[in-house]
This record gives sequence, C-alpha cells and structure tokens, in this order.
Amino acid sequence: MRAVIDTGVFVSALIRRQGTTGDVLRALRDGRFTAIYTTDIVVEIIDVLGRAQFRTKYHIEPDDITALVNLIRLRGELVTPTRKVTACRDPKDDKFLEAALAVQTDCLVSGDADLLDLNPFEAILILRPAEFLARL
Repeated sequence: MRAVIDTGVFVSALIRRQGTTGDVLRALRDGRFTAIYTTDIVVEIIDVLGRAQFRTKYHIEPDDITALVNLIRLRGELVTPTRKVTACRDPKDDKFLEAALAVQTDCLVSGDADLLDLNPFEAILILRPAEFLARL
C-alpha cells in the first residue's frame, strides 16, 4: 500500500508513541506500506519538530527528528507534484493532496478536519490513522 502521511500524524507519533499514530509509524518501520512524500512535506516535518518550544515541551531531540526523516526516506518514495492543487480550506494542506495525485496513492492519512472533509479527493481516500491501520 502507498500512502501520504500528514505531518500531524508523524508529529503525534513521536509525542504519543503508544497511540494509534505510533502504530502508523511502527507499520512504516516494519515496511507494511510505502510513505509517499515530497520535499515540502519533509521540510514541514523538520520545521514543526524543530521548534524550540515544541522540542522542550515534548522532549523531542534532534536525533529523533533525524531518525524520523531517515525512516521516511528509507521506507518512502519521494515524488515531485505535477499538478498544483487549491482545494483545501487550509492552503498549507494542499501539498498532501498534490503528493497523493503525483503517483498512484492508495490513501492520504490525516487527523486534520480540513483534509478529512475532502474525503474522497479525486478517488483518493482520506483516512484517519485508525481507519488506515484497519486497511493494512
């Protein structure tokens, strides 16, 4: 299965490793799916996790960020969007839709209502982490 994973899912997985999002991260580590990603998605992950107040509050170390990015690169597929999308209420979330459309993606995984409200988007399912895990 090929899935685009929203930044919020990855961030949540590092904060709550025993929760559903942590299970998504473990499934990626185990090679149960391929994470479709773009350079913009990785930059956003690094930016969010690298914020000083965020790192302090949730005890995120630079090595945690590096390990996550390396895992995404190892178990993922870098794509270059070929189409600009302006469909989401939050324009910053359009990058996930663009990644999903760049290749044959099975779904987009998110807990973000701005994305979930678009389900399905051009035949691409937008699933909550628990729904995604049930389909694996």
